[in-house]
Amino acid sequence: MNAAVPPPDAPSARNAAPGAAVDIKEVLLGDEESLRKLKNVALAGYALQALAFFLGGIPSIVAIVLAYVKRDDARGTWLESHFRWQIRTFWFALLGGFIGVVTLIILVGWLVLVATTVWVIYRIVKGWLALNDGKPLPQ
Repeated sequence: MNAAVPPPDAPSARNAAPGAAVDIKEVLLGDEESLRKLKNVALAGYALQALAFFLGGIPSIVAIVLAYVKRDDARGTWLESHFRWQIRTFWFALLGGFIGVVTLIILVGWLVLVATTVWVIYRIVKGWLALNDGKPLPQ
């Protein structure tokens, strides 16, 4: 019997008993499927952040919820950095927007709001391109 290929009645890779033979193809295909799903969620997060410029802030809130929900599923993969990137983009954009609005009285706020907007656009584009290339983002 080939140890790499379990018999038809053997447990699946996810439910295999310790020491049981596991089909490596099943494990790899399962991981690829999980990564593909996570990549789609990350892509949706970037799309929602971009849509927020046209539809108000609600899509960004949906994106941040998605990122927080899926972050643990992506832990240890290259996609974890994308969810972290989206979360940080949201919170720092919110902070920049708040500071910009508060400082509008002294006219510096316009510069802060423009800088925050440009920074958010940069983060969305950089993240989307890295996701498309299958690359992680820096800390």
